[in-house]
Amino acid sequence: MSGSGTGTALVLGGGGPVGGAWLTGVLAGLADAGIDLHRADVVIGTSAGAVFGSRLACGQPPGELYERQLAGDDRIDLHVTTAQTLRFLRAALGSRDPERSVRRLGRAALAASTAPASEMYDAVRTLLCGATDWPARALRISAVDAVSGEVKAFDADTKAGLVDAVAASCAVPLVWPPVALDGRRWIDGGSRSTANIQLARGYDRVLAVVPIPNAVGPHPGARQQAADLAAGGTVVSLVCPGRTDRRAMGRDMTANTRVPAAARAGYARATALAAGVADAWHD
Repeated sequence: MSGSGTGTALVLGGGGPVGGAWLTGVLAGLADAGIDLHRADVVIGTSAGAVFGSRLACGQPPGELYERQLAGDDRIDLHVTTAQTLRFLRAALGSRDPERSVRRLGRAALAASTAPASEMYDAVRTLLCGATDWPARALRISAVDAVSGEVKAFDADTKAGLVDAVAASCAVPLVWPPVALDGRRWIDGGSRSTANIQLARGYDRVLAVVPIPNAVGPHPGARQQAADLAAGGTVVSLVCPGRTDRRAMGRDMTANTRVPAAARAGYARATALAAGVADAWHD
């Protein structure tokens, strides 16, 4: 692309319960600073970003997303054992080649004994807060083919329902089972990119909110993906956690005790960056 794209894209990355809380804080902080997130022509969500992107696209205000994190209303108990973590790391880091790395992770996910699919779907439905149908607003949800490693963006024009698409995007390898859609098996959309900013190619303005800038394994990070789009003429605003945010979030992205602090840190981060984001986001 050479600056000839049209429209705006809001890209929301993954990061588990804690990263998701930080993300809602950023969204609320930007909205309270006068940045109109609803002007986005498309919302692109990955993993936790798929959950909150869906709720945002379905009409839930950013401030309500944030307040629910502070109140603990979106609590989800995601149990990840040390053994699961080690198997994940062995698979993802077993090759320096990005394609081989993601296929190794996919094979491990397909072979793993995980929590039942019903548990995953119950959690996803709870997190979606009643949003079960694709909204009128353009929404794209990323997932990764467990066999080929291909990234796909599901939307209202695909055969997948919204709950299925979000479940696929949240199917953490070795923790939750791959989701069967369109005759294929899908794992977490963040398996090779935590935000999939590349899916916004073709838009002339992109706002990317990314709780975890780098995926595990030899994959391009959010900053590299943002730079690639910017090199083609896209105006990109990338919001990632700073040092203070990372201290508030801690190391365990599943720790519910960290959720309120992470949300507040995201809000503060957005407040500090709002002027720069507004210049890039608004015409």
